[in-house]
Amino acid sequence: MSEVKISAEPRTEFGKGGARRTRRAGKVPAVVYGHGEAPKHIALPAREFAAAIRHGGMTTVFELVGEDGTKTLALPKAIQRDPIRDTFEHVDLVIVKRGEKVTVDVPVHLVGTAAAGTLVVTEHDRVSIVAEALHLPEALEASIDGLEAGSHVTAGDIKLPRGVELATEAETTIAVVSVAPTAEQLEGETAEAAEEAEEAPAAEAEAPAES
Repeated sequence: MSEVKISAEPRTEFGKGGARRTRRAGKVPAVVYGHGEAPKHIALPAREFAAAIRHGGMTTVFELVGEDGTKTLALPKAIQRDPIRDTFEHVDLVIVKRGEKVTVDVPVHLVGTAAAGTLVVTEHDRVSIVAEALHLPEALEASIDGLEAGSHVTAGDIKLPRGVELATEAETTIAVVSVAPTAEQLEGETAEAAEEAEEAPAAEAEAPAES
């Protein structure tokens, strides 16, 4: 993935009030640091940042262009979102250099279809990798195609792109394939849960009141 150019304005207002004013102006408060440089407080255009993150996620490398024309490559380290408004509250960015290898977490997508009558349970949906900063994969794939009940998919089973190394332990379980419950079993579990729900109020009513 090539870097995404984005303007980075210096931010002079700090604290909650300053951050709110920055967001009202259509920008995301951010701080960029790393490689021995002092942290810099900046503001990023919210729409451009959101579009880049939707496309590349946490492996997006930004080329931050300052008002004086200086350019800095940086990778998202932490993103704070507002869960109600679905907006970005604050972003931490870490400086990277061309050719530098970095460690990041990437999503794992299960591909294919397991054998009939099985149920696939995901244990871990992300793994940690080491790769060159400008060649980070957006996601990795793990195949479950044709797997029978009792099978496990581990991090070591994932086919890695060239130049990408696995940082997560190879034995880490990504997914487990088990026998799918029958309709009768599901009905039985539903009935049992309903009975327990009915018995709970009755048990509470019979319990002696505390003096």
